[in-house]
Amino acid sequence: MADVRTGGKSGRAVGIKDVARELGMSIATVSRAMNARGEVSEATRRLVLETAASLGYSANQSGRSLRRGRTGTVALVMPIQTARTQSGETFFLNVSNGLQETLLGHGLNLVILPFGSAVRQEQFLRDVVDRHVADAYVLADTQRADPRVDYLLAQRVPFVSLGRTRADGYSWLDLDFAGVAERSVRRLAERGHRRIAVATADRDVNSDAEFLRGYRDAVTTLDVDDDDALVVRLPDSRDNGDLLGDRLLAMPDRPTAVVLAQETLAPGLYRSLRGHGVEPGRDLAVIGFRENPVCAHLVPALTCFHVSLEDYGRRLGEIVLERLSAAPPAPTQEVWPMELVPKESDPALPF
Repeated sequence: MADVRTGGKSGRAVGIKDVARELGMSIATVSRAMNARGEVSEATRRLVLETAASLGYSANQSGRSLRRGRTGTVALVMPIQTARTQSGETFFLNVSNGLQETLLGHGLNLVILPFGSAVRQEQFLRDVVDRHVADAYVLADTQRADPRVDYLLAQRVPFVSLGRTRADGYSWLDLDFAGVAERSVRRLAERGHRRIAVATADRDVNSDAEFLRGYRDAVTTLDVDDDDALVVRLPDSRDNGDLLGDRLLAMPDRPTAVVLAQETLAPGLYRSLRGHGVEPGRDLAVIGFRENPVCAHLVPALTCFHVSLEDYGRRLGEIVLERLSAAPPAPTQEVWPMELVPKESDPALPF
């Protein structure tokens, strides 16, 4: 079976021999460059890919897959039907854009494998791995104890997790949930707040646990109230922002500020507060987790943190490529920094 079969400018199928002849290189060198294997410089690889494209060359992926037992595909395993996705959240869309850009630059395709609330995540993953849907996997919505991670490690399947778990010995890339929570509490404490609440989802996802860890680290080291009553855990539903407002206002000793582990809580929170005659950013200071189009219309504008999700996705793709290399390096484990974007929702006391 021939390796390459698309028509060139003359209408004749263009093969790897044509690319090698055009460049005056050996077929072996061109092949290594196209597949990012062996000792080929980045400049040579780029030259080969550009020349191949100009000649109308495209690899016959199915033939290559049969010979190598590879699909040329990376799968992003992500949740649907959560409060974040139902609210119009674009997190996964933006991350996957950056991830796909990196993968396409190395001849790999990205597929998205969504799972709903009725799906058992571990069994879903076992099924797709058994069918060899992809060469590597990116796991989202990681739990603190995540059997999917244990399974992929046991199967020696290349993967990276979008977020971390309690397990070790594998690659992950995580946003700085703990750091954002700690910096938010510190900012509010510096502005005179002492009763600072935290709102997070009542679920076993590790991002929420990390955010709560950062919050607790801050309240135990700063001159603020360390009170378990200020920790509000909410169900994963579209109305949880409204519920948050109700719970905060029902506290006998109300907080003067709240930090949000999910910024998508903010619209419902603003609505609930105003329904009770309480003005956000005036009667209650609010800091959200991340800049998000869902919150762009809020008045007062929400103080939160910035991250380029496309860059985050690109870095995720680089780590995937590490795991797919012939000699993978030690696992990469990185916390991605975020930048404070001060707005008008977190005034100093007294109001």
